[in-house]
Amino acid sequence: MSLQRIDKILSSQNIATRSEVKALIRKGLVKANNLTVLKPDEKFDPEKTDITVNGTRLEYKKYLYIMMNKPSGVLSASRDRREKTVIDLLPQNMQREGLFPAGRLDKDTEGFILITDDGEFAHKMLSPKSHVYKLYEAKCDRELTAEDVKHFSEGITMGEISFLPAEMKLTGKNTALVEICEGKFHQIKKMFQSIGAEVIHLKRLRIGEVFLDTSLSFGEYKELKNDEIEKILSQKHGI
Repeated sequence: MSLQRIDKILSSQNIATRSEVKALIRKGLVKANNLTVLKPDEKFDPEKTDITVNGTRLEYKKYLYIMMNKPSGVLSASRDRREKTVIDLLPQNMQREGLFPAGRLDKDTEGFILITDDGEFAHKMLSPKSHVYKLYEAKCDRELTAEDVKHFSEGITMGEISFLPAEMKLTGKNTALVEICEGKFHQIKKMFQSIGAEVIHLKRLRIGEVFLDTSLSFGEYKELKNDEIEKILSQKHGI
C-alpha cells in the first residue's frame, strides 16, 4: 500500500471532509501511531498505521463490499435526481465516495445486489468470461413446462440478440429457478418472452456461491466477510 495524505485517508473512509480534517488536526484530535498529526498533507500507510480521531481508532477499509436485499421500486444506480436508488438506502456513514451497484437489477426486480467501490472486482464479477453464475427466482403468467426447460438449456436467440444456454428448474406451476452467467439488459425477462411467458415477479437469490441472507428485510444490507467476497467470484454452478 502506498503512502497517502492523512486528509485523503480520513475522507475516503467517510470520517470527515478534507476541510473538516484540517479543523480536527488544528485541534490536535488526529493521531498516527500515538503521535499528534500536525499537517493534513502528512503521509501514512493506512493499512500499517494506527490512526485515531478524537480517541476513536480508524478501521481502514480500502474497499467496501455490501450485500443488499433490493426492494422493488428502487433504482440500481449510484444517484438519480427523481427516484430513490440503492445508494440512498444506505445510512449516511456508509455512503462514501465511489460506491456503485455492481450490475443492475430492474426497478421492479428484488433481491441480492452487490454494492462496492472496487471497480476491478465488479468487472470480474460481471464479465461473462469469468463464468460467475447468478441464480434467480421467477414467477410467470402461465404454467411452465419441461419443454420450456429444454428451450433454456439449448440457448435462445431473439432477433439479433442471443443468450447462452441457461439452467432452469421448475418449482411450481408457474415458478422456476434460473441460473445464468451473463447479464444482458432485461435478460431473464427476454428469455421468458421468447417462449411466450411474461415474468410477473423476479428476485435474485445468489451471486457465485453467496446466497442472499434471508435475515435481511427489503432495503437492509450487510458487509460481506473476506471468505464471502472470494466466493462471489466462484465459477461453481448448478441448481
